[in-house]
Amino acid sequence: MSSLRLWISLGILVLLLTACSTQYPETCPSSTPVGLTNANEIASDDSLLFRFPLDESPIDDNLYFGWFGVSNECTPDIVECYEFPERKFHAAEDYKRPAGTPVYAMADGIISYSGRAGGYGWLILIDHPQANLYSLYGHLSPSRWKLKAGTDVERGDLIAYLGDADENGGSKEQPLVPHLHFGIRAGQIADYPSRGEWRYMGGWIKLCPQNVGWLQPSVIITSQEIPAGGYPQPKVGFLTRLGFDLFIASLYTVGGAVFIVANRKKTRFLLLIPGLVAVVAGIIFNHRGVTRSNILPVIGILILAVGIYYSIQRPTPKPQNRS
Repeated sequence: MSSLRLWISLGILVLLLTACSTQYPETCPSSTPVGLTNANEIASDDSLLFRFPLDESPIDDNLYFGWFGVSNECTPDIVECYEFPERKFHAAEDYKRPAGTPVYAMADGIISYSGRAGGYGWLILIDHPQANLYSLYGHLSPSRWKLKAGTDVERGDLIAYLGDADENGGSKEQPLVPHLHFGIRAGQIADYPSRGEWRYMGGWIKLCPQNVGWLQPSVIITSQEIPAGGYPQPKVGFLTRLGFDLFIASLYTVGGAVFIVANRKKTRFLLLIPGLVAVVAGIIFNHRGVTRSNILPVIGILILAVGIYYSIQRPTPKPQNRS
């Protein structure tokens, strides 16, 4: 019975890994950059639904790498270019500005997240339920004033300032050019997972942004339209949302089952199985861009080491009764 449970658990792990495999695109639909040349005019009209998060500036006439939907493949006409080991696509628009530039809410809403977020420096996310949208503001300043999560905001409210090159996701050793990473997505933050290519704070992703709910910000703002019922969001599959967490739970289950079976049947080499599964899973999830999945290979190696140790240990002979 224990062996049957073990094989069933292993089967579940295999199914989860298979379901998590994804075919990534080589190209995505291109977008036409829309500058901020009329940002002040839009911002001053209180009858409009949306506004740009920045004021107008002559710097908007300069080409800056990071328009919506572009890949990270650097072309000769792009001077400033992000380097990634794998092809990724930009799920937002980047606007180059000096550190300390004020950043404003694009529409009425509530701040659902305000905090540090790795390569974003400080990140703010705002839900706009009236349009079924949320907006993302990355590379903000952790050291300057900013609004907290849970704050209600109105269109045009000051929410934060752009960060310096060594605090906006960059460092003193690898400074990041001050700029705003501005994204708009159909749905609310709670509709999306926190990991993987569908994650709610996605910046550069391996999937086409248009296919996972991201919208071109400048087009949304200049159109000033909200469809009936709000912007339709794509359906997020069950395994897409919870696949990683289900896998971790299954890994614990399989590990426990293997340990019990291995000890009962004196086949301790079976302890190698969960270690191998964890290593392979870590590689797969890391390839899919799942955050914090790089810990899985480390856990797998530790389990393998324990399995090898127990496998080479000779069983202690039982003392014989002498009469």
